[in-house]
Amino acid sequence: MRPASAATAFVAALAAALIAACGSSGTASPRSRASAANIESHVRFLADDLIEGREAGTRGYDLAALYAVAQFRLMGLAPGAADGSYLQEVPLLKGTRVMDGARFVYARDGKRTELKTLVDWIPGANYNAELSEVSAPLVFVGQAVHAPELGHDDLAGVELKGKIAVYFSGAPERFGNTERAVSSSRSEKARVLTERGAVGTIAISTPEEDKQFPWERSLRYVPRPGMRLVGPDGQGVDTFPELKASASLTLDWGRKLFEGAPVSFDDAVANLKKGESRSFDLPGSATIAVRTKLERITSHNVVARLPGSDPVLAAEHVVFTAHLDHLGVNQPDPAKPDADRINNGAMDNALGCAILLEVARNMAASAVVPKRSALFVLVTAEEKGLLGADYFAHFPTVPSEGIVANVNMDMPTILTELTDVIPFGVQHSSLQHVLERAAREIGFTLSADPFPEESVFVRSDQYPFVRQGIPAVYLDSGIRAKDAAVDGKKLLSGFLEDTYHSPTDDLGQPIHWPTAAKLADLNLRIGMMIANDPQRPTWNEGDWLGARFAKR
Repeated sequence: MRPASAATAFVAALAAALIAACGSSGTASPRSRASAANIESHVRFLADDLIEGREAGTRGYDLAALYAVAQFRLMGLAPGAADGSYLQEVPLLKGTRVMDGARFVYARDGKRTELKTLVDWIPGANYNAELSEVSAPLVFVGQAVHAPELGHDDLAGVELKGKIAVYFSGAPERFGNTERAVSSSRSEKARVLTERGAVGTIAISTPEEDKQFPWERSLRYVPRPGMRLVGPDGQGVDTFPELKASASLTLDWGRKLFEGAPVSFDDAVANLKKGESRSFDLPGSATIAVRTKLERITSHNVVARLPGSDPVLAAEHVVFTAHLDHLGVNQPDPAKPDADRINNGAMDNALGCAILLEVARNMAASAVVPKRSALFVLVTAEEKGLLGADYFAHFPTVPSEGIVANVNMDMPTILTELTDVIPFGVQHSSLQHVLERAAREIGFTLSADPFPEESVFVRSDQYPFVRQGIPAVYLDSGIRAKDAAVDGKKLLSGFLEDTYHSPTDDLGQPIHWPTAAKLADLNLRIGMMIANDPQRPTWNEGDWLGARFAKR
């Protein structure tokens, strides 16, 4: 933190951003409309220390939201919230794990072993009760994936009622990238386990996962509060009250649960690789007690609207999204009292927000008004589970049947000049043709997802729209550097390993602003093509996502 210079930084960042926003004409050719200077100005404000990491429900987030409102006003965009303002209220339930009183006891053959909290296990939050405890036998359920339409069901032939389900993360490797990502969702697993009578869950890791995501990294997230949406009935959404307690175990303790089981731990891991599903009861039982501090809070999505020009098509909307929130301020570390604690989120997602703002400015300033209307939505609580986008997708500020597509912008990692982008989800709908044409016109090539195991598709804000049957496109920055001597994939890997979700994702990052402007041009072109097409986007015939989620 730098409190002594906060006011100076605030004034300087605000002035630069407003001057840049007011000073651009927006009259350049379609291939060079976006201003790199505008994008940089927005990022320098949103990622400044004064904004304190923009955690949902905090003063820092509210400052960022007011800045976005000011920008939309400057552009001449209309308020887009249902109450005539730019702010859509999002009710949230905040849950903070309390270690005092958390307890995990493993019982077997008359012997009880109490695990050490944060050394052997991590308690999950319970959003239904501040104190919760469960004692039950254990059952292994593979990856807890129920996908009979894909020929896989980890839960077939096993009794879960009254038991604690033990499972590996992820989904079968033989699944396609999208099917694997959807099936990996923790909330989806909790839903199917609850339906079959489970009373608790224990997540364990494979040796490979433990290397990719070490236990020490998991501990970083423990002090951070989680959140859930509050539904119209006043209750938490997707809180699964039947699951009384949840836990994550170290690799060593995951192994111990399999001692004396019908299948060894190593064989169970090998079965994952082969895509074989075999679930069975584990020896012993567990008592899991968790404590959670629960609070009701409110945050806001920022919504602006550009009315379309066509008398008929103006009733339909293209929704542009980017998440405005980040992780806020870390708890003090007694071992490092002078360490930077602010998670500024320059790449994640100040840059995505800046690109959306630049798309909005250029669309608003265009001499050709799009036929369909456009909504620009900066959503809250993405880092808490896509909550702001989920709330908007369920309770849109325009008639839901009129939303034709979502164009999402999230964490473009632009550390050098890039020549490609990575599309997520477009292969499922007619948006693929739109993207391919727009990319050719702007001068980007398309690359496949370099890290499909990360399940990015279900971890960004287009996914709640997809779940409501709305075709969506999410473009991430690519991995091909213009300079042949630069390894773009290595740069991205380094960011994900060392900088992602840490205080070093700050304004010291060497962001390549012209590439960011080019990415804004591409998103603008995609949005204009969708808005002016006489036909609304459609799911591809026989597509798995379309069959699973399409409602219109």
